[in-house]
Amino acid sequence: MGVQAAVNSYRDLLVWQASMDLAVICYASTKDFPKAEVYGMTSQIRRASTSVAANIAEGYGRENTGSYSQFLRIAQGSLKELETLVILSQRVGLMTDGATSRLLVQSDEVGKMLRSLIRRLQVKS
Repeated sequence: MGVQAAVNSYRDLLVWQASMDLAVICYASTKDFPKAEVYGMTSQIRRASTSVAANIAEGYGRENTGSYSQFLRIAQGSLKELETLVILSQRVGLMTDGATSRLLVQSDEVGKMLRSLIRRLQVKS
């Protein structure tokens, strides 16, 4: 088993790093959406993906474990919202099967990491 690096900032959290990667993929995947979607699906996907990383960071900055866990649960909700928007984008022809698959795989990975972190925090408290 590998040695885990010290966590001195939310930026050191692997789940935050993975959620940032997910947001970058979301931006890339929506850049060619029709202009008519700029305030619709493009904006919603980008907002939801950004919310995942932002809530992980905000929770990390909180003073107590309960508050941190709550922000991680909000991040989970944003992740499920994102998955729904991605699937809908595919179903209405805005997103390719390949882009959808790539986003859902990354989203699943972030979700597993979030659940693991929440469980670890619950054990600590």
